[in-house]
Order: sequence, then structure tokens, then C-alpha cells
Amino acid sequence: MKSKLHNAPDLTKRPPRSPRVRLGGYVILARCLDKGRATLAGQQGEYQFNCPLDQHLLQFAGIKADALKKQLALGKGDGEILEWIAKHSTTKPQPWEITQWSAHQSERGPTDAESHEYFTTTLAKLSKKRDDVVGWFDLLDLDDYVSFGGKA
Repeated sequence: MKSKLHNAPDLTKRPPRSPRVRLGGYVILARCLDKGRATLAGQQGEYQFNCPLDQHLLQFAGIKADALKKQLALGKGDGEILEWIAKHSTTKPQPWEITQWSAHQSERGPTDAESHEYFTTTLAKLSKKRDDVVGWFDLLDLDDYVSFGGKA
């Protein structure tokens, strides 16, 4: 199986791609694929495949996490995974829907008291000075940066 996972990132040495990176118009997807490949290779570090963020994407795209993981285990590249998603999606989002969904996800922040508390607590652990971190993607990018030696 190792030979099929030659494209698996080692997430103990570097973070997955930012959730902002678009693949086929989808935000989150590139990050999800990195975490899935790393998990299959046993190199996921602290990252979790099929976390709540991934679940937002998978639900919107109409794909099951286990089915996606099986495709990743075959060693498929990003383009092949996009083709597979288009063919097997139960929701069949149109390009304009993907664009709107991705724009919304890019700006989304905590919406209830519980998620706001988690957000502010996590941010406080990373930095006491960053008032520009307002959305989930901001927080993830900062966490990735700090986790691999950057200073907030």
C-alpha cells in the first residue's frame, strides 16, 4: 500500500493545505485529501480526517468519508478524486453552488455560544494579540502556522 500512497503528506512535519485552497472550486477539499492520505500512511500527526470541517464539505459534496478514503487508498491524485466526486456525488452541486458554498465557508465563524467559547479559547492559546482572526479558516491557518514553529 505504501507505493500507492507516495503522494501522502507527512503531517508530523508540515500542515495540510490551508482550508482556503480551492480544488474544483471547493474550499476544504484539498485539506481533507491531505489528511485522508496522511491518515492512510500513518502520518496524520494531530490532524483528523473526517473532522467536523471535513463533514461540512462531504455533506455538501454528497460523498461519504469511508468511500472517499477508499479512493485515496488507491493512490488517486487530486484530479482523479475530483472526477470521482463528480461521478459519485449524491447532491451533484453545480459550479455556481460550489462557488457560493465555498465563499460562505471562507467567511464562516463561530455561530453559537459553545463554538464561540471554543474559538476564543483556542485563539487565546495561540495568540493574545491577534484581533484579525475572526473566522474558522483564520483560526486553522494560525494554528497550523504556530504548530510548526511560527510565532503568532
